[in-house]
Amino acid sequence: MIGLVDGNNFFVSCERIFDPSLEGKPVAVLSNNDGCCISRSNEFKALQIPMGTPYFQLRRVIKKYGLEFRSSNYALYGDISRRIIAVLHEFVPQVEQYSIDEAFIYPALPAETDFHAFGSRIRETLRRWIGVPCGVGFAPTKTLAKIANHIGKKSSSGVFVMPDDPQGILRRTPVSEVWGVGRRLALKLESMGIHTAFDLASRDLPELKRRFSVLLAQTALELRGERCIAAEDPSELSQSISCSRSFGHPVTAFEDLEESVAVYTARAAEKLRKEKQRAAGANIYFQLYPENRHLLLSSTVTSTTVAFEHPTDDTAQMMKAIRPKLRGIFVPGRRYKKSGVLFFGLESGENAPRDLFAPDSEKNNAGLFSVVDQINAKYGRGTLFTLGEGTTKSWQMKRSLLSPDYTTSWDQLLKVK
Repeated sequence: MIGLVDGNNFFVSCERIFDPSLEGKPVAVLSNNDGCCISRSNEFKALQIPMGTPYFQLRRVIKKYGLEFRSSNYALYGDISRRIIAVLHEFVPQVEQYSIDEAFIYPALPAETDFHAFGSRIRETLRRWIGVPCGVGFAPTKTLAKIANHIGKKSSSGVFVMPDDPQGILRRTPVSEVWGVGRRLALKLESMGIHTAFDLASRDLPELKRRFSVLLAQTALELRGERCIAAEDPSELSQSISCSRSFGHPVTAFEDLEESVAVYTARAAEKLRKEKQRAAGANIYFQLYPENRHLLLSSTVTSTTVAFEHPTDDTAQMMKAIRPKLRGIFVPGRRYKKSGVLFFGLESGENAPRDLFAPDSEKNNAGLFSVVDQINAKYGRGTLFTLGEGTTKSWQMKRSLLSPDYTTSWDQLLKVK
């Protein structure tokens, strides 16, 4: 059996852990720059307010419905996610994190195990130890486990085990709700008479391969109970690493763009060092707003590519190579909405000897940034940073309804009176 554990309304549930006053109220967490609703409590959903509704459209009904909003607190959500994965490892030897709020588990238990009781123990432990309600689903394959989890989250117990013959369930499951079938693909399938998960499972595999893809054929096999989607290897290294954000307001000053690139370079380099990799170079880009000044200037992206002199994980050396290139992609007089950095040409740096011909400064920094990472991990991101990242960061995305970083910042720890 494969299990799928999924946090219910995860971002909202994380907010409720440290703010019990939100219990029972219609709560939504907003996207970057407080744009639109990306996580909704059950009470919020009951008001028939769709996912993705812009925040500005709801301001006039906040008092009428008693709505509560929070800005996205990714530091908090990421830490709660890490704790959930740690608890799951208490129950099973193999945990595969699929997203910030979902994880596949592979129980090493006998076939005659009462998986419903096992799932209930996991769910209750997560509720008591972490404070996040979860749905748990068990099935022979990942695709069926997704359906089982969806059913479990809507049941009173929060747990569902797929029966040996899932035909009745598959007949009631719209094809659009099958894992890996997006809205556009669902429309194409429905035009061919494939309306349910059972219809897809019953379809001729060569036809699915020919008209769509091998992946859709594998999905059909998974719905039949044949395991085709293997567990991901957690040790597999990234092929590229990136970091980007939208600004909190239109940016026009080159100095702000330069500062943002320094911040994103530092964040991406931290990820790089965590995987013990080095990058051969970076792509840097600025995204501009569309303008209407007599003639329409379209939204576009200006970018440049920088090859490092030596593959590196050194933030200072990266910025030394990147900074001189930024003026070349800056268009004066335009407004910018986003910037980003993507590292390419990644190679393992673990146990690899340092280049004898590398600059002395890079050799001297060999252990510096690993220490910076350790300090920031212990005392909170931004405790130590390069001066090029700035101190005020007025360009950062707007989060006017941000809750404290209860678990990742010493200054914002919850105080018990």
